Amino acid sequence: MSDDEFLLLNPGPVPVTRRVREAMDAPMVSHRSADFEAVYERAQDGLDYVFERSTPQEQSTSAGGTSLVLNGTATMGMEAAVANLVGEGDEVVALVNGKFGRRFARIAARYASVTRIEVEWGDSLDSQTVAEAVTDDTDLVTMVHNETSTGILNPVPEVGEIAAAHDARFVVDGVTSIGGDVFRIDDWNVDVAITDSQKALAAPPGISAMYVTDRAVEHLDGERAPFYADLDWHLRKAEDHQTPFTSALPLFRALAVAVEEIESEGMETRIERHRRQSAAFRAGFGEMGLDGFPTLDDASTHSNTVTAISLPDSVRENPEEFFAAVDERNVSISGGQAHLGGEIFRVSNMGHLAEDQVLRGVRTVGEAFTDVGVDVDLEAGLDAARAELD
Repeated sequence: MSDDEFLLLNPGPVPVTRRVREAMDAPMVSHRSADFEAVYERAQDGLDYVFERSTPQEQSTSAGGTSLVLNGTATMGMEAAVANLVGEGDEVVALVNGKFGRRFARIAARYASVTRIEVEWGDSLDSQTVAEAVTDDTDLVTMVHNETSTGILNPVPEVGEIAAAHDARFVVDGVTSIGGDVFRIDDWNVDVAITDSQKALAAPPGISAMYVTDRAVEHLDGERAPFYADLDWHLRKAEDHQTPFTSALPLFRALAVAVEEIESEGMETRIERHRRQSAAFRAGFGEMGLDGFPTLDDASTHSNTVTAISLPDSVRENPEEFFAAVDERNVSISGGQAHLGGEIFRVSNMGHLAEDQVLRGVRTVGEAFTDVGVDVDLEAGLDAARAELD
């Protein structure tokens, strides 16, 4: 094991700052106290900034909405959005090109009739096919903005236009984009956006956040939704900076600090930093001679928070050796999910990653491949990564 400090490069959970960690160590208070309400208000204010101003110029992109903190991970948020917006007899078009698009479709199938627009994981979604599937009978369209399982950034703006043209609600999983990349609520016709604490928000796992636009509220039906996920109830309680049920106080405190740190850095700076670091990972691995994984078209681009790379054929025969060589250097990265296990590896630059940590990630991967007999040009990879960071 390396003597270097542990470096977490998984695409969630991501490293958190000292201030975020320390926030969880404060004395316990009642979840119905003014102390808690102050924490929730801080978290909401910070989330409003992140949801509404995730643009290079930090201008507002929403005419109005409410940020909610949920006592569950983003899967709860996905289910809450679907279950409050559709029910039996309604129609959902679900876009699938990775694990989390598939999860959205599986959730929707429990509540409504679902049409899947599905391509191979890592391939681009075709807007024309979506346009043919969405009709005036479509009640809801679900989509993942940044598909964490494959490292592809999907064409949310184009799909949002299609949904709006047919007066369908548009719910977007922004779990690994919101807080690290551009996200435009109204410009993209997003009705509900969902993100997770332990991704680009750089807070501990266990809770999630949702932005419900004012125009979506009239379409919510909490009576048909799960009791715990009644968004009407959540919205009413949020007016008083409260939640319907007991909250995970330490996690709320940590999230409040995390979003305040994002606002302190500024979304313009944060977006540029994430884009620069992801470009460094892609350039570094590419110059080593490794192949990127996602298959792009004109509408899709590489993720700016998660980089997915194909494993060489020789490594696929025994990928455990490669990942063990990474672990020996006190670095943690992720493999592929589901059928992509043993075919790709993924690294994250979400949160507050320093540029020397990006370079360490590039070096670690190159050295690990050398250990298992893959001929990579490590120095060329490092030079290319440095060039993107300069």
